[in-house]
Amino acid sequence: MATLQAATTSTGAIVSDPQAVRELCESYCFGTLDWEVTEDGELTIWGYDDFEVYEARENGLPDYEGGIVTHEFLRELANHLEANEEFEIQTAGFTKCRFPVLAKRYVVRDGEVLHADLSFPDPIDE
Repeated sequence: MATLQAATTSTGAIVSDPQAVRELCESYCFGTLDWEVTEDGELTIWGYDDFEVYEARENGLPDYEGGIVTHEFLRELANHLEANEEFEIQTAGFTKCRFPVLAKRYVVRDGEVLHADLSFPDPIDE
């Protein structure tokens, strides 16, 4: 059985209400990823896993039956970023030498969530 090997990291972004963001993060499961909201209100997420977010069950385990709710989490987070703050999170990984490799990027800014991956190639202009 092949195992995904991935790394995820984010920029730090200042949130308007650190306690509300801590509670938001505690209501979700990030797999083996770590997250922190500092006393100064800076949120970061990092670790050796894919950035996939699930709702947390009462026992704290992921609710896999509910499916992946990454976009919902990020939309909620967008409401808590300070003005002019940008939160970016990137994941890169692979499963042996299999195609395709995993690469994705989320950017949260100005109340919107942007997503990019390797799925849509664009032609190169001469």
